[in-house]
Amino acid sequence: MDTRQLARFLRVRRAALSPADVGLVVAGRRRTPGLRREEVAGLAGISTDYYTRLEQERATATPSESVLRAVTRALRLSLDERDHLYRLCGLNVPDRRRGDRHVAPALLAVLDRLHDVPAQVMTDLGDTLAQNHLARAVFGDLTGRTGPEASVIYRWFTDPGARGGFPVADHAGESRALVADLRAAVARRDDDPARALVDQLRAGSPEFAGLWELHDVAVMRCRRKRILHPEVGLLELDCQSLVDEDRTQVLALFSAVAGTATAERLTLLGLTSRPRP
Repeated sequence: MDTRQLARFLRVRRAALSPADVGLVVAGRRRTPGLRREEVAGLAGISTDYYTRLEQERATATPSESVLRAVTRALRLSLDERDHLYRLCGLNVPDRRRGDRHVAPALLAVLDRLHDVPAQVMTDLGDTLAQNHLARAVFGDLTGRTGPEASVIYRWFTDPGARGGFPVADHAGESRALVADLRAAVARRDDDPARALVDQLRAGSPEFAGLWELHDVAVMRCRRKRILHPEVGLLELDCQSLVDEDRTQVLALFSAVAGTATAERLTLLGLTSRPRP
């Protein structure tokens, strides 16, 4: 691990960010530009003392990959910057085509600014990479899953409990929409993770296998989604998707029509679920 270059790199990247860049609201002016160390640590979910040791060349052990992933997101690093960070720490760079969980900085920048609309960044294979607090309130925290279970598509077809939050009348339509979107993603990617997900689903779900043979292809862009929330009841949401430049990640936005019961219920969820400062 190159502790000196690592420390300098972290300091420079931290100084390049403003609180607004990461969705933080700060009153008054600051004497120095950039984020504070405690803000980066908070965004990364690590201790301020540990992050400070990294910046002051006092780290005695190589950071874990989970820490580096968290710091990458906190500092809004690009893929090239993320790879550089791994190399400075003496670690192998993650394979971009095999389960890479790096979040596109442009999508994170938008996510940071969304507070009254549920939003989450997902891969085109259904893995949830990042959520705002309102998305976690609506869907639960979906970011900690690994393996095939990380994909909402895999869970939909293999875990009966995954459908419990959706009206039964919507199940068939949701199944077809997920399969049609996945077929488009597989053809676009043509890589091992995509093919492996399809193989696992065909082996584990007769329903999926049957739908896959229909060869429906339709990228999900805008649709109505109904959620049976255990606390506030039925939510009728309009889902729209923003895609990153290589179309492997999407920012899914779930909005409600103003003045409806769903809008009122989202407001209630926002008030009861907002993290304390």
